[in-house]
Amino acid sequence: MQDNKFVIYQVFTRLFGNNNTRLTPNGDKATNGCGRMADFTTKALEEIKALGATHIWYTGIIEHATQTDYRRHGIRPDHPAVVKGKAGSPYAIKDYYDVDPDLATSVPERVKEFENLVKRTHKAGLKVIMDFVPNHVARQYASDAKPEGVIDLGEEDNKDWAFSPQNNFYYIPGTKLEGHIDLAKDAAEPYVEYPAKATGNDRFDAWPDVNDWYETVKLNYGVDYQGGRTWHFDPIPNTWVKMRDILLYWAAKGIDGFRCDMAEMVPCAFWGWVIPQVKEQYPDLIFIAEVYNPNEYRNYIWGGKFDYLYDKVGLYDTLKAVTCYGQSAAAITGCWQSLEGIQTNMLNFLENHDEQRIASDFFAGNAEKARPAMIVSACMNTNPVMVYFGQEFGERGMDEEGFSGRDGRTTIFDYWTVDTIRRWRNGGKFDGKLLTDEEKALQAFYTRVLNLCTSENALAEGTFYDLMYANYDNPRFNSHRQYTFLRKLKKELILVVVNFDEAPAEVGINIPAHAFDFLEIPTKETVKATDLLTGKREDIALSPTLQVSTRVDGFSGKVLKVKL
Repeated sequence: MQDNKFVIYQVFTRLFGNNNTRLTPNGDKATNGCGRMADFTTKALEEIKALGATHIWYTGIIEHATQTDYRRHGIRPDHPAVVKGKAGSPYAIKDYYDVDPDLATSVPERVKEFENLVKRTHKAGLKVIMDFVPNHVARQYASDAKPEGVIDLGEEDNKDWAFSPQNNFYYIPGTKLEGHIDLAKDAAEPYVEYPAKATGNDRFDAWPDVNDWYETVKLNYGVDYQGGRTWHFDPIPNTWVKMRDILLYWAAKGIDGFRCDMAEMVPCAFWGWVIPQVKEQYPDLIFIAEVYNPNEYRNYIWGGKFDYLYDKVGLYDTLKAVTCYGQSAAAITGCWQSLEGIQTNMLNFLENHDEQRIASDFFAGNAEKARPAMIVSACMNTNPVMVYFGQEFGERGMDEEGFSGRDGRTTIFDYWTVDTIRRWRNGGKFDGKLLTDEEKALQAFYTRVLNLCTSENALAEGTFYDLMYANYDNPRFNSHRQYTFLRKLKKELILVVVNFDEAPAEVGINIPAHAFDFLEIPTKETVKATDLLTGKREDIALSPTLQVSTRVDGFSGKVLKVKL
């Protein structure tokens, strides 16, 4: 595993470079346009690195089901009834061995263009993360790009069996797919699937509805869900071997990591089997798991061998509640306490493609309100942090793009553009001329925080010490609306304090005697501290008998550094 502290910039690849402003809801590619891998120019990558990113997660690289017709390039079309949106979901994989044609300048050269993107990204000093979608595939999955000798998923399945450890899919024998969906949608003939396959969100019947992952089918890793969830892992299920080979195929392209979609829907035993095999050949490759069950965290880290897991139901949910709903900031302490021993294995974030935008009406309604949460997310430990493209400008995600609807998220199903990113890019000039002053200020804030959390040794590598327990009954500190902690490494001490309130706060912070002993901090009545967010200097006390007095603006924070 490489150094824990790094910054992932997640970008939805097909939206990044789309400059079109004349958009039609549910518009096709010809109408609404589409970004390409070529839009990640050297200049674009340099700008992303300047923001503070160390890694870029190109979301939606592998070919997925779409309503765009690529038959002229030898790609079989998908039935529109089993494609969400005109562009399709990047998590309905159509061919594990191919690059999505939407992203290519020249469709026949799409794999080569991806390889060039990896090289270009590395040259810019960034590492590459891509999706691996192991739980489900598009209903019409068929690889036309698989290497010679590879047997396709489902090609040798016995479809008379609902479950067999050596089948790649689950079946509903003797039954065709019915579904509470329009199987004749936008087509001359209805979609026919016989026998029906189980749907991706563990629906083992022929009747998925619009709220299911109806466009996908579940992959079979040897778990008999309808037979008491019994495991059949010996001999090794055929799907395990096929998925290992797919991971190795992409690892050979020179990427640096996989973000594994819905990893907890795949048996942990598979991960514990496959990750060591991949790392034997590519030891520096990282694996990030989308896991939402805290009871399974340690299992997926220690048994599944994952490097990092999403910290969604802990830190993300808590910071959102503190920011939006007035939950006590003291609840943040419980987040790290529940992760005893695995704090460094968690990936922090406030936005990603699944979550609503901070500035949307469904979250904070104003990106400024999340500044304190961002400071906490980025600075409270040595684990990595992630931002989603446009977050740094306060992208609202309030467009009604088509299939996605107005839901506070940036669509993953439609051909569209991201307003703040389009204006930031400004045709590839990145000159800021089309950004508002507020957007520029927010970008400067993100740039400062993200660069600090990797460049300041105490933040990147130092010990974390929560100060809240010493301030619950402190009349000069509102533990419901402020949060504070220390980071310490060698002769560098950093005091972080944030204010989730709109009003500025004059606070006095107790640093207990135990902190001085545990962190080996020398006491002094007055020391010079520099706020790393602004560069301003101030005098503070460094003593167990004196409070640190400072002013914290509303929706803001301070990162006060002291050289001991």
